[in-house]
Amino acid sequence: MSIAAVIPAAGRGVRLGPGAPKALRTLGGIPILVHAVRAMTHARAVSLVIVVAPPDGVAEVSALLDSHGLPEAKDIKIVAGGETRQESVRLGLAALPDDIDVVLVHDAARPLVPVEMVEAVAAAVRDGAPAVVPGLPLADTVKEIDPATGAVVGTPERALLRAVQTPQGFDRATLVKAHATITSDVTDDAGMVEQLGIQVLVVPGHEEAFKVTRPLDLVLAEAVLARRRAADVF
Repeated sequence: MSIAAVIPAAGRGVRLGPGAPKALRTLGGIPILVHAVRAMTHARAVSLVIVVAPPDGVAEVSALLDSHGLPEAKDIKIVAGGETRQESVRLGLAALPDDIDVVLVHDAARPLVPVEMVEAVAAAVRDGAPAVVPGLPLADTVKEIDPATGAVVGTPERALLRAVQTPQGFDRATLVKAHATITSDVTDDAGMVEQLGIQVLVVPGHEEAFKVTRPLDLVLAEAVLARRRAADVF
């Protein structure tokens, strides 16, 4: 099966504060987006990476990736995104060549995802799962609340919950159908597939695949990257 990764990177990342879009902030002197693209290109299973750039930033993102020595053996394509993440992923899907069978959708804001986790998600789709997400058990107890009052209305059993990460992997036809069918706002692509009544498989995630969303996340990411560089492991 031919596998492509779609990286939506058209958002502004306002929770990191003013300045450049989140995907263009630097981590260890290198833009977060470059780290995320490298993780996908280092995965042997991935033959093509589609980067979905801000609508007015295609040339900037293209120049950025060209300047950071990404593997020439892997095909990397940059396309313009939309106003929402869903629209950006849909535009990324539209740019895929016909021979792609499996699609991995990866957050640009998860720059340190280990390659072995990418390979595990891809392998699960190749083995027949129409939709696959990596997930981690929760360390904290979770409370369900009444949003109007803030009162606790329930405590879900923590052992049954997972914090979902990316890349999320899909049979291409399944993901295309989900984006053509589901118009409600969702937080991830697997949620769209769930609304089609299709089962989503969870495989083990990784602690280093966390999302860089707030300033403290960037501090943690710098520490992880420094440890990797000291050990010469990327």
